[in-house]
Amino acid sequence: MPAESLVWEQRSGEHESIMRDTLGVDMLVSAVRTSLVLMVLCVVGIAGCATKGPPEDASTAKTMSPPDNEYRIGVDDRIQISVWKNPDLSITVPVRPDGMVSMPLVGDVTAGGQTTSEVAETIRKKLTAYIRDPSVAVIVTELHSGEFISRVRITGAVRTQKSLPFRQGMTVLDAVLEAGGPTEFASPNRSKLYRRKKGSSEVLDIELGDILSKGRLETNYTLKPGDVITVPERLF
Repeated sequence: MPAESLVWEQRSGEHESIMRDTLGVDMLVSAVRTSLVLMVLCVVGIAGCATKGPPEDASTAKTMSPPDNEYRIGVDDRIQISVWKNPDLSITVPVRPDGMVSMPLVGDVTAGGQTTSEVAETIRKKLTAYIRDPSVAVIVTELHSGEFISRVRITGAVRTQKSLPFRQGMTVLDAVLEAGGPTEFASPNRSKLYRRKKGSSEVLDIELGDILSKGRLETNYTLKPGDVITVPERLF
């Protein structure tokens, strides 16, 4: 074979090798680019799922009821109404028997059965007709309506049936001693503690005889507001 042919074939082989190498590099670069794009899309999608929650129903959020443990204003309670930068409108008034309170400009406002935040919002809306962006705060300064709600009662075969003001740390034994203890006709180990729960009542057994005579304190429960202790009589 002539020398020129050998040189041409050699150069052709080198050219094909370079073309294959270049094509391989291009394919690798393209694959890397595709992988990077897919990774970015995945990250964006995950971030969107994490930050985008279910749509909130605005009307539902606005009409949510306050927590069960939030105090509701009652008749004879005394409340302080403060309107920021308007001392003439800031007053302290008792809740009337009809559950209403009166204040300047807005007149009568329902307070009985409402929370302080609900009363403040009602007053704020009424004041918008007279004041730009009013800020209202309502505070209960004197509690009178909840006096009987927070009492503890002991009934049945005790020396003196009592309705006691609740005190922090009060126990069954404290209430029984305040009532003078069980009578000679009592069946103390059959005593019961009735406690209000949400929509129902809880009944706890009290072994009052063992508490008094043996010092067994397992059923000497710590009382809560509204608890009722009943000591039955013996069955003859």
